[in-house]
Amino acid sequence: MMIPSAEDLSNIIDAVASWQREGLPVQVHPGDLGWYQRFGSQALASALRVWTRDGEIAAVGFLDESELIRMAISPDHASDETLAEAVVTDLETTLSDLLPPGTGIVEARFGAELQHTLTQARWTPDEPWTVLHRALSDSVPPTSLRFETVEADGIADRISVESAAFPGASLTAERWQLMAAGHAYQQARCLVGYSTDGAAVGATTVWSAGHGRPGIIEPLGVHGDHRGHGYGTEMALGAASALRSMGASSVNVATPSSNTAAVATYRAAGMDSLGEVRDFSRP
Repeated sequence: MMIPSAEDLSNIIDAVASWQREGLPVQVHPGDLGWYQRFGSQALASALRVWTRDGEIAAVGFLDESELIRMAISPDHASDETLAEAVVTDLETTLSDLLPPGTGIVEARFGAELQHTLTQARWTPDEPWTVLHRALSDSVPPTSLRFETVEADGIADRISVESAAFPGASLTAERWQLMAAGHAYQQARCLVGYSTDGAAVGATTVWSAGHGRPGIIEPLGVHGDHRGHGYGTEMALGAASALRSMGASSVNVATPSSNTAAVATYRAAGMDSLGEVRDFSRP
């Protein structure tokens, strides 16, 4: 296991992008890393752990929150017993202070051998998440909102909606610039949705992993003063339409199953549930 440098980020993001494939379970996406880039390249690099096999990146761990690591596994190594054992050993030793017994969480939604090894080590199921998916082979219905792509000289509405949608939101103008300068943002787009009276009612960032690969929405929010009008559904439709225009094959999102309003919003936007998944909690 290694901690990468900021200079390694492009290669890591490209590797994670190449692992996004239709028909496979949803796992960490380059957009997840790109959204964290708002804290800067060094912060993102410090939050990553990389495992290699034969000189190639085989797994990436993303310390997204305190006591949580989110795993991405190369499809070529999904059944790699040696890799799985090395990852779990590192989780329980080298990373033990960051993933303490009783509270440490591992998101491992792909990689049968890693999941098996965690289970054998007595890691237990955590709270359920619902994964939702919409194929983008067909066009996406239009909405009543007018969508504007955010550029560097017009980020005020993007920031204000984020702040009004998520109390304590961490996005600032400076952090948006850091995010937009990141490698993952080369295949991303920030959108602001405007109502017919010109109010900025919602905002989102959509992330592609490249042509013909699944994209994600991260994050999506509706201004607190404009909720209850179906704008969340319209924002999700606008996000899906943007990803389709960028060449994404589908759009995926995962939300806590307990957040029934979010699940309902995405379902209303034509996304189908792929069922529930659970993270692993350290015993």
